[in-house]
Amino acid sequence: MAHEPLTQAEVLLEGFLALDTPEGFRAELIEGEIVVTPPPDGDHEDCINLVLKQVIRRARTEMDFSGNKGLKLRSGGDCPKNHAFPDGTFAPTDLRLFRGAESWMPCEGVAMVVEVTSTKPAADREAKRRCYARGGIPLYLLIDRETFSVTLFGDPEDADYRRHCAIPFGETLSLPEPFGFDLDTTDFV
Repeated sequence: MAHEPLTQAEVLLEGFLALDTPEGFRAELIEGEIVVTPPPDGDHEDCINLVLKQVIRRARTEMDFSGNKGLKLRSGGDCPKNHAFPDGTFAPTDLRLFRGAESWMPCEGVAMVVEVTSTKPAADREAKRRCYARGGIPLYLLIDRETFSVTLFGDPEDADYRRHCAIPFGETLSLPEPFGFDLDTTDFV
């Protein structure tokens, strides 16, 4: 029986899903490119921890968190679906979004993703921002260790966010509902 030939996007997606990365490394498929990143350093993890503690203690809506959840996101053009590992993913606890989820889950219900720049900061600033916007994720928090700034992107439309607010480390940044508090970035310095 003859089979239809696979498209380039299908071959790329199959190759990506079959990858066996070394322990601690993460592979993502972002805008048609396979990106492999090494394990994060301690300062990277400290930033995530600082955000997590504040959200758990201060958010108006109780949130669940995952630092290991792969998200499937819409793609642009002829690329296969994007597959991204945010450094942090927040979802309202009452949704129990992570319970029973596959390794790569849809992004519906995610309230905010967090990225801390590391080996490929341009990907966090540009490509991943577009991926998260295409996925309709309401908020994207980018902690940029090169520019010593924190940017909150909001109001996703198509392949970008219509609003953003950037502050230098050391100031506070208002997180809207469902979080509803001012994020203190003093300890990011």
